[in-house]
Amino acid sequence: MAENVRGLLEHDDGKTLAVILSVIADLGYTLCASPTVLKAIFYQVPQKRERLILVGVRNDLVKYAKFTWPAPYQRILTLKDALKAGALYDCDVPESSGQTYPKNKKDILAHVPQGGYWRDLPDNLQREYMQGSYFLTGGKTGMARRLSWDAPSLTLTCSPAQKQTERCHPEETRPLTVREYARIQTFPDDWHFAGPITSQYKQIGNAVPINLAWAVGRSVIRLLNSIEENMLQTHQFSTSHEASTPSKSKPIEKQSTLFEFAD
Repeated sequence: MAENVRGLLEHDDGKTLAVILSVIADLGYTLCASPTVLKAIFYQVPQKRERLILVGVRNDLVKYAKFTWPAPYQRILTLKDALKAGALYDCDVPESSGQTYPKNKKDILAHVPQGGYWRDLPDNLQREYMQGSYFLTGGKTGMARRLSWDAPSLTLTCSPAQKQTERCHPEETRPLTVREYARIQTFPDDWHFAGPITSQYKQIGNAVPINLAWAVGRSVIRLLNSIEENMLQTHQFSTSHEASTPSKSKPIEKQSTLFEFAD
């Protein structure tokens, strides 16, 4: 299984992905399905994040393989689900360290409403905050962006306080803390991040959301179990039709699957 950003699909007009697929084939593997973009919000992740997923098996196992993508969750989770007790966690997000805003930036962002961005500022503050970018085209919707309790978070980057991809707390005028970042990526609260704060944000921002990885992992387990079961059935069928002496042929007993998980 391999994953990367959605942009890999179109990078260099698709040539980069074509090279990757060629290398996979040269290594003796076949993809079980076309490269597919999965949206994390459909897999119990309160974040608008997309990942390109590739799943393949050895060429000699393809005929036994049966792969299906994970089924989507029953509802879309929001930032409130991530930071408050409820569907994802049994308590509010623990306190933790985090980055801070300079005073001038904090004073300006205090005027941005929940779910809003720089265009929701008074015009004089728009000009002050955006400077030369004020006159450029394009929405620039990540700038001076305050998240909303009632919507999924925007995609987390390697820092919550970058000007192009601001991730301001929905009520307090500050960047998201390390533990808030981790919850939006659905890490458990006891997961430890090492190093300075900047490194911790980067570790979290670069990660595949835990619940998305869990959903894909279950599909991979089903794939591996299907290979085992189909190989067993094929072997039992072939041994039952052998022309050699039956007394020397003993069918393989059914074993438990190599990989099991609870529903």
